Amino acid sequence: MGKLYIVPTPIGNLEDITLRALRILKEVDLVLAEDTRTSGFLLKHFQIEKKIASFHKFNEHKSMQAFIDRLNAGENIALVSDAGTPSISDPGFLIVRECVNLGIEVECLPGATAFVPALVASGLPSDRFVFEGFLPQKKGRQKKMLELAQEERTVIFYESPYRLVKALEEIVLYFGAERRVSVSREISKMFEETTRGSAEEVLAYYKTKTPKGEIVIVIGGKNLKQASKTDEEE
Repeated sequence: MGKLYIVPTPIGNLEDITLRALRILKEVDLVLAEDTRTSGFLLKHFQIEKKIASFHKFNEHKSMQAFIDRLNAGENIALVSDAGTPSISDPGFLIVRECVNLGIEVECLPGATAFVPALVASGLPSDRFVFEGFLPQKKGRQKKMLELAQEERTVIFYESPYRLVKALEEIVLYFGAERRVSVSREISKMFEETTRGSAEEVLAYYKTKTPKGEIVIVIGGKNLKQASKTDEEE
């Protein structure tokens, strides 16, 4: 029986890939990729010649059994996404669950995930947090925002650059204009930027600037302001 390797890939700077990830990609029999063109470029950059098969959210249900059969036959397979760690807001959960249920070994390598550097760089409490991935775009979004506004832990979610201003307007509306917010974009890339301040201040900044790249929004918990005052008084 083979093994499924979950291999994180760089979210920007190709130097962020690990030596272990490169070794696994060289050794496996097959690489499953969210986008074969993106992963093909990555493999070519590191001079790795390997068979690549497409595995994304639109075909994972239909194609999964074929790859499970190959694992059962003894092949080792690496799963990669376009960037970051598979299964974190990317395809991967279904095949991992199936492997676990069938007793096929799964090994996940540590590596890049956009929300971790965004959280650490935000300056907001990182000891306790809740990660929400992408919030609903329409149905259920208001309910989710109202729910998260009561969260005392730091809140993290991903957002499209095209919806960033709208998301910040919603944060001002539901969380309050003074709630502490940090927006990180283009993490580990040439134009990486983190903007910090109150929700109102960050909204004002992005109303004058058209953002590009993937966005991570980090929001301070409900009682952060009160806790800070207490700390200062002590």
